[in-house]
Amino acid sequence: MFRVSQGALLCALLAGCAIPQVPSRTVYEDPANFVRLEIDSTVLPEWPPSAHSHPASISIEDIAHILRQLKVQEHRIAVQRMIQGDAPRVPAFSEEEIALLAPRLSEALAQAKPNERVTFYLSYPQTSIKRVITTGGLYVQGTELHFILGNWRIVYGIPAYGMIYDRRYPMSPTAAKGFDLFFEQEAAVLHQKSSIWDRLLANEKDELVIDLSRAFPGAAAGDPVVRR
Repeated sequence: MFRVSQGALLCALLAGCAIPQVPSRTVYEDPANFVRLEIDSTVLPEWPPSAHSHPASISIEDIAHILRQLKVQEHRIAVQRMIQGDAPRVPAFSEEEIALLAPRLSEALAQAKPNERVTFYLSYPQTSIKRVITTGGLYVQGTELHFILGNWRIVYGIPAYGMIYDRRYPMSPTAAKGFDLFFEQEAAVLHQKSSIWDRLLANEKDELVIDLSRAFPGAAAGDPVVRR
């Protein structure tokens, strides 16, 4: 009689349930952090307008300026706001994180193809099975910078078995989001329209869109973003 060991069966089940990793190429990586370029499945070859304006040129200084203006606020429902008021807005990134990210994000955008987006991953190990992570991604469309913060200072428990999702899918939340993302220059933010059904079905686009021509009004034509 043919017998299958429990270990072999577990491996087979895990392989069968595994979700294919998004194709990517590394721009920067150290033991705790990375910046990568990954294929964006929303870019359709048959629909040219869906392609991103990549490669794009945004200086390290301009990237750092943008990162410093990104703020995070604890999400509170109406009842909580009535009792506690609005939560304070705090910087999304520390100066150390900005120093690490700004040059790598600038480099990644300069290397990106029209069907790629930039992803980033920051982690701080707490124990052998826990780490605090901040992850997300960005891409450029014309003069618009689309920024997604998937996780912000979330404690992620590394599973004993199965796939480690946080490093594989940096743009995807590992838990329900309890924060909202803001940009200090509110006049530069482009608000996306969503129907009531999008809101009810949680289909709203979870990204902050910054008009770079408004964020850098004094820049010369074509700057800070240049289509190559």
